[in-house]
Amino acid sequence: MGDILTAVMRWIHISSVIALLGGLFFWRFVMDPSTKRITPEDYKELEEGAASHFRPLVYVVMVTLVISGFYNFLIKPGHTALYQALFGIKILLALHVFSVAILATAPNNARRGRQILGGTISGLVIVLIAAYLKGIA
Repeated sequence: MGDILTAVMRWIHISSVIALLGGLFFWRFVMDPSTKRITPEDYKELEEGAASHFRPLVYVVMVTLVISGFYNFLIKPGHTALYQALFGIKILLALHVFSVAILATAPNNARRGRQILGGTISGLVIVLIAAYLKGIA
């Protein structure tokens, strides 16, 4: 039973990361550039609609990431100091991504594109750190 729960929690964690980072990445590098040709009024309406649809997903993904991440951390005790330091950096960057996602999906946000770019970069750094941590664990 423990192996099944561990596999499910890992799947939830990875799926949640894919949903959050994929949404941010798509928004910044596909939706934003492709909608610059429409009128400012239509762009504003489209952007606000996308933000309102993405917001519930952001909150669900944040909860699943925290729960599954906490579980995944606890099942493997006895980490090295390097692992714990990098894990701490990863957590701080995750908090940055969470705050960016919350702010970027807020209504009438004039800095949305810039915030999403910062969150996307932080998210990619998190994935890099996670890949390294998986190799030294």
